[in-house]
Amino acid sequence: MGDLAKIFKAYDVRGVVPDEFDEETAEAVGAAFVEVTGAGTVVVAHDMRASSGPLAAAFARGATSRGTDVVHAGLGSTDLLYYASGSLALPGVMFTASHNPARYNGMKMCRAGAVPIGGDSGLAEIRDRAAELLRSGVGGAGGGTVSERDLLRGYADHLRTLVDLSGIRPLKVVVDAGNGMGGHTVPVVFEGLPLELSELYFELDGDFPNHEANPIEPDNLRDLQKAVLDVGADIGLAFDGDADRCWVIDERGESVSPSAITALVAVRELARHPGAMIIHNLITSRSVPEIVAEHGGEPVRTRVGHSFIKAEMARTGAVFGGEHSAHYYFKDFWSADSGMLAALHVLAALGGQDRPLSEILTDYARYAASGEINSTVADQAGAAARVRETFAGRDGVTFDELDGLTVSGPGWWFNLRPSNTEPLLRLNAEAADEIQMAAIRDEVLAVVRS
Repeated sequence: MGDLAKIFKAYDVRGVVPDEFDEETAEAVGAAFVEVTGAGTVVVAHDMRASSGPLAAAFARGATSRGTDVVHAGLGSTDLLYYASGSLALPGVMFTASHNPARYNGMKMCRAGAVPIGGDSGLAEIRDRAAELLRSGVGGAGGGTVSERDLLRGYADHLRTLVDLSGIRPLKVVVDAGNGMGGHTVPVVFEGLPLELSELYFELDGDFPNHEANPIEPDNLRDLQKAVLDVGADIGLAFDGDADRCWVIDERGESVSPSAITALVAVRELARHPGAMIIHNLITSRSVPEIVAEHGGEPVRTRVGHSFIKAEMARTGAVFGGEHSAHYYFKDFWSADSGMLAALHVLAALGGQDRPLSEILTDYARYAASGEINSTVADQAGAAARVRETFAGRDGVTFDELDGLTVSGPGWWFNLRPSNTEPLLRLNAEAADEIQMAAIRDEVLAVVRS
């Protein structure tokens, strides 16, 4: 048994197996989940890690000990679990550590309809009750049943109803699944489409023998970029370990900013829902709110993190939301995130006309961005205060503290945010051109790292 306070994060559960997270813990969490949510039936899925199946089975034992039935969907992506929770109107639990190394595992939990469970919406109560059960023993009268249900085809069919792919031209597509769950879902979702598919690392392997399944790190995209050029592909797609994020590579082998993808999908959604609200977090490119407004939509700015995006979508009724991390959220997918659904939108946009992807995306990428740069800083607040003091009093400079420190000036802006779990400050900077962006970036880093 590990320290539950260490593995229960703000939005999910994640820890090293078995030192921090083991089957005993998963069983206690299963019972606690049922007690806190009052669920009569729970749907469960898991990724390809060696520990995921046993942990899911242990959770099911805990849930059934309280008389609750478990629908076991088996192998699946996180967005397949959201589909299950939404379509079956059941609370759900996904066993995955997403892009983390092989020694990790974790849980993502939601209420019926894929409504997320976070620290302030039940996760803390589940943690505390699970800790009590680990001390006293899970016990329970039993009576719950476990049934298996294959939901992959239903998931694929549902996604295909949300994007019109009829009449798209034939495309050459390279997909890097990173030995993650994209290797399980992509063949079924893409089946029957006019796509010449080249597969990279589709073998399910939770040890990630080829590279980390984390496309936000440039090194993990090298093989995909090379393959796109080698086969003359129209597009490359990279998924993370649980396939809820999707990164795009254009036909030149160049990485595409998730901000550009957010803007592209937003325009498509606004064509279906004129005047709708679109969510973007505060480190998404300024091109996103500009383009949303130009197409008659209403941009809504939020803090970084899926719980804030989903909360704003629920509050505002927004039809779509995007983040710099390549998470994309869709109202018609229970306001949950789906990398696969974002990929289908991009394929539909590309296949619906004759221009190459790089040319299409020039309409959506207007500024030079630094990407996220981390600095190890013992005194995060002190470093941020020094940065604020450095820029205070300059003409046209404004500050806001919605999430960390955002400083805006003529033609540029940057955000400096502390990590919740590490002694890091994360910098994102953007400007009208590379020279101005580099100057702002380097000035901030010099102050932070002094």
